[in-house]
Amino acid sequence: MSLKERITEDMKSAMRAGEKERLATIRLILAAIKQKEVDERIVLDDVQTLSIIEKMVKQRKESIVQFEAGGRADLVAKENSELVVLTAYQPAQLSEAEVDALIAAAISATGAASIKDMGKVVAHVKNAAAGRADMAAVSARVKNRLNQAG
Repeated sequence: MSLKERITEDMKSAMRAGEKERLATIRLILAAIKQKEVDERIVLDDVQTLSIIEKMVKQRKESIVQFEAGGRADLVAKENSELVVLTAYQPAQLSEAEVDALIAAAISATGAASIKDMGKVVAHVKNAAAGRADMAAVSARVKNRLNQAG
């Protein structure tokens, strides 16, 4: 079963169970998927669907920070509940050690020697991590590692 099919099935079960908040979030996901498919005239695979979910997770996290700064506890709670539903569709996150191993492998595979090679290393890690790591944190770690090496 593809990720998109799983999301559709979850929407049906949320409807049957009367879970209004979960249903609304799942509909947001499906709308974003449909929008991308219509705009680009393609059918999304699991990797592309996952990238849409990642983008939505990132948006929620940024919104939570902004709403907390603005003292809007009601909106923080709404974004948090959406975040819980969204993260349920993401694969298990990599551990610190696994990320370090991917970075080390990427550095040796690309022959990176200085900070100038950071883009190649991050791209290599991004392909290997595929939604299982926060790429902003990975980029910071790669930069730190290359600064120490160079």
